Amino acid sequence: MSRPPAPFSQFVLKVHSRCDLSCDHCYVYEHADTSWRGKPRTVSERVLAATADRIAEHALAHRLTAVHVVLHGGEPLLAGPAVLRRAAELLRAALPPGCALDLRIHTNGVQLSERFCDLFAELDIKVGISLDGDRAANDRHRRYADGRSSHAKVLAAVELLRRPAYRHLYAGLLCTMDVENDPVAVYDALVELAPPRIDFLLPHATWDDPPKRPSGAGPAPYADWLLAIHRRWTAQGRPVPVRIFDSVHRTLRGRSSLTESLGLDPADLVVVETDGTLEQADSLKTAYDGAPETGFDVFAHTLDEVAGHPGMMERQSGLAGLSADCRSCPVVRSCGGGLYAHRYRSGRGFDNPSVFCGDLMKLITTIRDRVAPATTVPAQPGPSEGALTEAQLAELATGHGSAATVRALASAQLGLTRRMLAALSAAAPEPWSLLAELDTTAPDALDAALGHPYVRAWAVRCLDRDPGADLGGFAELAAAAALRARREFELPVPVRGGAVHLPTLGRVEVGGAGEAVLRGTPDGFTVRDVTVGWDDPGGGAWQPVRRVALPGWTLALEDTDPQRDSHQWPVTDRLTDGELLAWTGSLREAWELLGRDLPEHAAGLRAGLSTVTPLRPGPAGRDVSAAARQAFGAVGIARPGTAPILALLLAHEFNHVKLGAVLDFHDLYDPADDRLFHAPWRPDPRPLEGLLQGTYAHLAVTEFWATRVHAYAGLDSPAATHARTQHTTWHTHTATAIETLAESGSLTPLGTRFTEIMRSTIDHPGARGSADERLRRGATPTSENVIRA
Repeated sequence: MSRPPAPFSQFVLKVHSRCDLSCDHCYVYEHADTSWRGKPRTVSERVLAATADRIAEHALAHRLTAVHVVLHGGEPLLAGPAVLRRAAELLRAALPPGCALDLRIHTNGVQLSERFCDLFAELDIKVGISLDGDRAANDRHRRYADGRSSHAKVLAAVELLRRPAYRHLYAGLLCTMDVENDPVAVYDALVELAPPRIDFLLPHATWDDPPKRPSGAGPAPYADWLLAIHRRWTAQGRPVPVRIFDSVHRTLRGRSSLTESLGLDPADLVVVETDGTLEQADSLKTAYDGAPETGFDVFAHTLDEVAGHPGMMERQSGLAGLSADCRSCPVVRSCGGGLYAHRYRSGRGFDNPSVFCGDLMKLITTIRDRVAPATTVPAQPGPSEGALTEAQLAELATGHGSAATVRALASAQLGLTRRMLAALSAAAPEPWSLLAELDTTAPDALDAALGHPYVRAWAVRCLDRDPGADLGGFAELAAAAALRARREFELPVPVRGGAVHLPTLGRVEVGGAGEAVLRGTPDGFTVRDVTVGWDDPGGGAWQPVRRVALPGWTLALEDTDPQRDSHQWPVTDRLTDGELLAWTGSLREAWELLGRDLPEHAAGLRAGLSTVTPLRPGPAGRDVSAAARQAFGAVGIARPGTAPILALLLAHEFNHVKLGAVLDFHDLYDPADDRLFHAPWRPDPRPLEGLLQGTYAHLAVTEFWATRVHAYAGLDSPAATHARTQHTTWHTHTATAIETLAESGSLTPLGTRFTEIMRSTIDHPGARGSADERLRRGATPTSENVIRA
C-alpha cells in the first residue's frame, strides 16, 4: 500500500502583517517577496472564524488527535489582546471532540507585558521569543527603524516569562545565526535565560542571493559556528534542548527530525495570511516574489485542496523530491536537502542542493564522528531470558493473562531496565556506584525504584539521545532507591522547575534551578533548606505520590514525576484534594466491576499495573487514555464520567502494555514489512505493529461490551441498545483486523499461531484449550530483543 499524503497538523495564523522592529535579516519584509504590502494589517473576525472552521473540518476528516497553531506576523502582539483572545476562542470552539489544540505565539517580545501574559495563562498560549544572543549580537540585526536597540526590552520579556506565574508559558528562544557574532557568547547568553528550548536558524538565503561568507572564515563558516556551540553544549551535558543538534542526533539514528530544515519527514504545515489566503511555508518568501502563494483561501477552499498543490506535494515526497545530487549524498537522510527555500536558483527552481550544502555536510559528519556509537545494552537476553512459555503465550493471546504470567512479563521488563542503566552507567559514575551498592545491600528497595514505569521510559530517551531526556534522572533514581532503603547518603540531584523529583516517592519544592545536594537519613532527607521526615513530612513543600488502596490492589496516581509525560496526551498538574477524592471513588467502583465482570483481566491488572497517570480531559464527549510503549506498568487516563468506562479503559490500555512486553522478547511479525494496513477503527492506515497492537487491545473492548450485553439480557432500553450496538461494532472491527493480520503474509509462525488464538477467542470465547494446542504445535519462542538504542 502506498503512503497517503500527510494531513496538515501545523498551522501558522498571521494575526498582524506589520512589525514594530526593522530587522534587516527578516524574510517577510527584507527579501524577495513583497506581498505583505497588500495584506490587511490585522486579521478580521471573518478570517479567524473561517480559519477555525477549516482547521476543524480538516481535523475531523483526518481524525487528528491534536493540531498545532502558531499565532504569527509581522509582530502578532500588535494585533492586541482582543484579537488574540478571539482567535483562541474560535479555534477551541470549532475543533471536534477528541482533537486537542496546542496554541503558541511567536513574538519579538518588545510589546510583551503582564496583561498579555495573564491572557496567555488564561488561554493556555505558549510563548516563543526571538533573540539573537547578547546585546552586541542581537543589535547587529534586531533594531527599531530609528536604530535603537531592542535588547533590553526583549530581556525584560524573557524575565517576565521566567516568573513562577508565567514559567509554564515559556516555550523557548529562537536565534538567527550570524557568523560574525561570537558563537559561544551567543550560546552562553541564551542558556543564561534558562529556556526550555533553543532554536538556531540559518539565515535565509538562496543560490541567487547567497549567505555572507566572511573572508578567511573557511569554506563552511556556518558549520564551524554551530560546531563551536555543539562542543560547549556537549561539554556542559546538554543543559537545554537545541533543536538543530537534537535533530541531527535523531536522524543519524533513523528517527524523525524536529525541524523542517533537516530530515526527510513530509511537510505538514500551512500558513494563513491576514486576508485568509492559504500559503506554503513563510521561508519561501526569500526565494522570489509570490513563491509561497497557492491560489487558495479559507473561504473557498478546503485544506485537502491545499495539500494537492504541487509545491505542497513536492515537500511531502521525501527522497524522491530532492535533486539528483542530494539523492546520492551519504548524509541525505539527516540533511534532507536542507530547508526547501534554501534550494532555490533561477532557471532551476528548487531542484538543487541547499545553498548551505557544504555547511550541512560538515555539521552532520562532524557531529556523527564526535558522538560515540549509540551505547547498546551489554547483557543481551539469553535463549530463555524473558521468553514466555508456550502456555503463557497462549493465555496472553486470548487477551487475558494470569497473575503469574503478568509477573513474568514484569520480571523481564525489570531485567531490560537494569541493562539499560548499565549501558548509561559510565556517564553517571556516582549515582551508579550508589545503585550498585544497593543492589547488594537492599535489592528490594532498588527493585521497587527500578520497577517504576517511567524509569525505563527515561532510560530509552537517554539511549536514543532524545532532547527530552538528560542524565540527571540517574541521580534522582539513585536517591529514591537509597531513601527507600533508609540509607544515609549525600548525592547531588538536579532541580527541575523549582523542585527535586524522586521517582516512586514524590517531589519537594525547593525553588530555583541547577543542582542541590540531597542528604538522606533513616528518618527522611534534607535538600537545600527543606527537611522532610517520613513520620512528619510537615509543610507544603513535600508532595508525595498518592496511592489508592483497593481490595487486593494498590495503585499510584502519578502526578509528580516529570518523566510521566510519555503518553500521547498531555498530563494533568498535581491533583487537588477534590480531584484525588473523585479518582479514588471512580477507581473503587471500576475495580469492583472488573472483579465481577472481567475477572481474567482483573488478575493481570492487579499483578502488573502499578501506576495510573491522570491525563488532561479530552474535548466534550471524548474519553482519553493511552499506554506508552516503554513504560510497562503504567497507563494514562483522563478520568471518565462513569466507572464502567474507567474499567474499560484500564483493561483496554493494559492490553497494549502486555503486548508491548511480549514483543520485546518474541517475534510475532517481520519488522522489515513497512507497508500500511487498514484498521477499521481509524481513518489512517497503520503499520503492522500498530494494527497488531490495536487488534489485541480491542479484544478487551469486545469482551467488555459482551458483558454489558449479558447484563442487559431481556431488557429493552437505550442503555441495552447502546451496549448491543457497541458489541457488534467492536466485534466486527476486531474480527476484520484479525483477518487482515492473518492475510498480511508477514506474521512469523509464532505470530500466526498467536493470531489464530485471537480469532478463536473472538469467534468462540469459551474455546481456549484448542487454541493452546495450536500454539504448542511447533511453537519455539524467540528471544530477539527489540530495544533499539
